[in-house]
Amino acid sequence: MLAETAPQFPKADASSLSDLLHSAFGFAEFRANQEAVCHAAVAGEDALLVMPTGSGKSLCYQLPAIARGGTALVVSPLIALIEDQCAKLVSLGFSVARIHSGLDRAVSRQACIDYLQGSLQFLFIAPERLRVPGFPEMLAKRKPTLIAIDEAHCISQWGHDFRPDYRMLGQYLPALRPAPVLALTATATPAVQRDILAQLGLTNARKFIHGFRRDNLAIEVSEVPMPMRPELISELLRDPARRPAIVYAPARKKAEELASRLGSVCKAAAYHAGLPADIRSDVQQRFQSGQLDCVVATIAFGMGIDKADVRTVIHAALPSTLEGYYQEIGRAGRDGRPSRAILMHSYADIRTHDFFLKRDYPPIDSVQKVFNALSADPRPLDEIRASLIDNPKNHDIDEETFAKAIEKLFIHGGAQVDYENNATRGDHRWSAPYTRQSDYRRNQLELVRKFVDGHQCRMAALVLHFGDLADGRIRCGLCDFCTPGGGSSQQYHAPSRAENTAMQAILDALRGNDGKSLGKLLKELPGNLNRKDLDAYLSALAKSGLITVDDAEWIKDGETILYRKASLTAQGEALEDGDLASKFSLQLPGESSGAKQSSLPRARSEAKPASKKSSAAAQPIDLDPAGQALEQALKEWRTTIAKKLGMPPFMVLHDRTLQAIANRCPTTPNQLQEISGMGPTKVEKYGHTILEICKRQ
Repeated sequence: MLAETAPQFPKADASSLSDLLHSAFGFAEFRANQEAVCHAAVAGEDALLVMPTGSGKSLCYQLPAIARGGTALVVSPLIALIEDQCAKLVSLGFSVARIHSGLDRAVSRQACIDYLQGSLQFLFIAPERLRVPGFPEMLAKRKPTLIAIDEAHCISQWGHDFRPDYRMLGQYLPALRPAPVLALTATATPAVQRDILAQLGLTNARKFIHGFRRDNLAIEVSEVPMPMRPELISELLRDPARRPAIVYAPARKKAEELASRLGSVCKAAAYHAGLPADIRSDVQQRFQSGQLDCVVATIAFGMGIDKADVRTVIHAALPSTLEGYYQEIGRAGRDGRPSRAILMHSYADIRTHDFFLKRDYPPIDSVQKVFNALSADPRPLDEIRASLIDNPKNHDIDEETFAKAIEKLFIHGGAQVDYENNATRGDHRWSAPYTRQSDYRRNQLELVRKFVDGHQCRMAALVLHFGDLADGRIRCGLCDFCTPGGGSSQQYHAPSRAENTAMQAILDALRGNDGKSLGKLLKELPGNLNRKDLDAYLSALAKSGLITVDDAEWIKDGETILYRKASLTAQGEALEDGDLASKFSLQLPGESSGAKQSSLPRARSEAKPASKKSSAAAQPIDLDPAGQALEQALKEWRTTIAKKLGMPPFMVLHDRTLQAIANRCPTTPNQLQEISGMGPTKVEKYGHTILEICKRQ
């Protein structure tokens, strides 16, 4: 993807950056917060840049790269993102090449030649490329003049997209110095920021953490039972003023079903990683050009998308992290015009997330059993697996649990696996990092739960989450907390006499003390009040400025216990008995039923995730001779890939996945992705080659 004639710019200093901004990129002036980052990078300083989606992060490495001359190395975790950035730079006339798993070897070889000859201004690579023997040494022969690491949250074990390949980037940087390193991301909490800097070894990096508030984005959170969501989304998007729109669905099948249903109200299409690349590209292009009103997508959609006029972003299920949620809603309203983000959730979403969390992080006792089965002598993983699963005492270990356990042990040093898939026991200290990581994942889900149940401005809560304490005290005036009744997906009603009485009882219980935990408050209140009703009443009182609900902690027997605490504000303390109903126009969610109905009813038909035992394939597959030959060919290919990437074969694909492929012999990407263990990322990386192997057998 080389430009035919790359423009040549003289090596610039900081004083000429504004001129270069105009001549090279066509912009009259910098956006907010861009200029200081560019000056630091041109001066050779390392930097961590955390700015929201759509705020112009890419320019913060692209402009300094041109100013410094030579070739900038850009490491990016997503092929779609690499392709999008390369296309934009080529359209501006720059000399650009990229290397990732979706390209032919000839293209990658030519990119390396061009890099060594000095004819490139930008070289984009996927992170796993650095694990290919000889590739880092090739880069070091002609050092880059700047290194940009995009989506840097992927480096952090605390990030919402932890990737081991990204986490190892720090070990390659010293050989590529003295180039300045810029780590860029839209989603990094203070903990993630610290981890990024530590893993990259950026001890003296400048930090630019800016602009998390979106003044034109109204956030709305609604409790809606799963079966009711398609109808409500269809009704919302019937209004052309709410389009273009992006709807995030929790799974590929849900995305396709919802896109089909929305087809009756607007031009809609599904987008997910299970679709062929040409279809994904077509959907993306049609949405970008305005031929589609709505894309219903999994989280695979959006990275690198720069469509300014998206009016609505709808989450049809509870997101797994606040960082991911913030990044996704940031794709609305980039043109500065009023836009809306709507999140639909219910208790069933929490159950689903809990199920997948337990699947991905097995109980530590189960992982310990797998660790105990290892020894100093190498043993095949198949043999270890069979010995554990066939033992009736190990009722907690099945195929899926074993696969996850050995993966976590390998990541955290508790197991070593060679290229023949023989495992030996590793460091016994694996349990501490494993526990920290699993606890962090659970805490991420708890933060999402607190957000949807929150008793504060939605935008302020997100700003606080990313560490901006000063800006986090300011209400947005747009969200469903700041303007109850002004939303589009949630109904509100004025409190009944019984509801006003219940809220007055809450105020009375909080008067004359410094606040109470929500659990204690619920026990003390009269009547048959449940936690769901209490949350609705607390939210209404907080919106009116009468109470605050804050996180608190206390220490018992050396253990820190976290809880939520409600307290009266000065306005709440001054309120006289009987003035609540007469002086405040409170709003409660849901339709009024005259007595007590605080939210939409929960549908009984909400889906439950399948049990682990029923979903796991417990028995090995009996293959016919042709299937055995295909399995052997797949294993040989897997060993080759594993050696290139410097990882054990099971980290590429598990044996059971290869057996299932050999048994089914898929012919299309969709058929391949239906096989357990072949997720979207695996299909994108290895799908074409696997299908070719199946075709040859």
